[in-house]
Amino acid sequence: MSHPIYERKVMALVILTLITVCVGGMVEILPMMFDKSRIQANPNVKPLPPLQLAGRDIYIREGCHVCHTQMVRALAFETQRYGPYSTAGEDIYEHPFLWGSKRTGPDLARVGGRYSDAWHQVHLMNPRTVVPASNMPSYPWLFETSLADTNIARNMTALSKIGVPYTETDIDSANKAIASHTESEALIAYLQSLRAEPLDTPTANAVAP
Repeated sequence: MSHPIYERKVMALVILTLITVCVGGMVEILPMMFDKSRIQANPNVKPLPPLQLAGRDIYIREGCHVCHTQMVRALAFETQRYGPYSTAGEDIYEHPFLWGSKRTGPDLARVGGRYSDAWHQVHLMNPRTVVPASNMPSYPWLFETSLADTNIARNMTALSKIGVPYTETDIDSANKAIASHTESEALIAYLQSLRAEPLDTPTANAVAP
């Protein structure tokens, strides 16, 4: 038998193991990538309008997604705290998607509408004003920076090419729609948008404590 031979030849064993893992991974992953019927768009989910999309870009730029996930897991203690668990259908227009497993701060998948815009403004300026134990940094520069020079239309054009249903009218009016706003307003608008319901809502009545 060849089994003892491969055990003595470490490099051969490593190479064969990698080949096996790659083949197995492709068999598992590739069919799901090309079978679009597996992911159905939530009918309540629409592409982000320009201001919220600009806010999402700022959210990623400032590294908010590093400490905050946007993925409520299908576990009782998570749905009781954050709300209905996340599904792929509600993030179908997310590029890149912001699911994750590292959670330093609370999950933000259902944060929209839980706090007022004024609360978010204070929280971004100095988080410890409203959450004394918070270790989140302050973001005062977001209140001073205008979105006027942000080419959100170019971003929307790129997203439309990979399947996000932005129309030419949406794109043409995008820069004008955000010109009079600050980065803090855009980020807050994005946070307030994070309340899409999943396709199946068996825990839809779950509320945060």
